[in-house]
Amino acid sequence: MGRAFQNRKESMAKTAAAKTKVYSKYGREIYVCAKSGGVDPSSNLSLRNMIDRAKKDQVPTHVIDKAIDKAKGGGGEDYSPARYEGFGPGNCMVIVECLTDNPNRSYGDVRGVFTKNKSKIGTQGTVSHMFDHCAIFSFAGEDEEAVLEALMDADVDVTDIESEDGHITVFAPHTDYAKTRQALQDTFEGVDFDTDEIQFLPQTTTAIAGDDVAQFEKFIDMLNDLEDVQNVYHNAELPEEH
Repeated sequence: MGRAFQNRKESMAKTAAAKTKVYSKYGREIYVCAKSGGVDPSSNLSLRNMIDRAKKDQVPTHVIDKAIDKAKGGGGEDYSPARYEGFGPGNCMVIVECLTDNPNRSYGDVRGVFTKNKSKIGTQGTVSHMFDHCAIFSFAGEDEEAVLEALMDADVDVTDIESEDGHITVFAPHTDYAKTRQALQDTFEGVDFDTDEIQFLPQTTTAIAGDDVAQFEKFIDMLNDLEDVQNVYHNAELPEEH
C-alpha cells in the first residue's frame, strides 16, 4: 500500500503545480460541509476538518469565510457529488470525483476529456473495485505500537500502519475518517498531520511508457482544469526518469 501511496503523492505533486483552482476547490467543499452540517465549526466536525486542511494548503481566510457566509444565506448552488470511472491512456484505471450543480454538464465535460485522449469512460464500479477507499494520516513519529493501541481503543478498524524515516502513516477505512483523526489528536497532543485526507488508493499499478506518458499528462491536466472536478485518482506508474 505504501508504494501506491507514494506514487499517488508524486503524481499529485506534478499536477498540483498546474492546478490553479485550489481556492475554488476548497471553497466549494467548505460550502457543502457548512450547508449540510451547519456553519459552526465547533459543532460541525466535517467543516472544522475541512477548514484545517484548507489552512494547511494556505487557502486565505477570506476565501474560507466567504464560503461559510454563502452557506449561511441558505440559497445559492446545490452541489452534489458525482463520480466517474474509466480507463485512461495506457489502459490505466482512473476515478474522477466532482462536486457539481449540473451532473449532465459534468458528465459531458469529463467524457469529452476521455474521448479526446483515446480513453474510455465506463459506468460506476468499472474500476473502483480495484481501489481501496482509505482515510490516510501521516505525521512525525516512530512508535507504531502506541498508534495502533490508540486506534484500537477508539474502535478504529485499522487497515495498515507504516513507519519510515521518522514518519508514521495510518490507513483506515474512509468511513472511520473522523474517528481516526480524533483518536490521534486525543492521544498525541499537538499532532501535526502532513497528510490528512480520504483517497482512492490503487491495489495494483499500470506502467505507462512511450507516447502514452505525454498523453496521460495531458489527460490529467485537462481533467484538473474542469471546474467541477475535485480529485483525480489513478493507478498509472510513470517512468522514474520522467
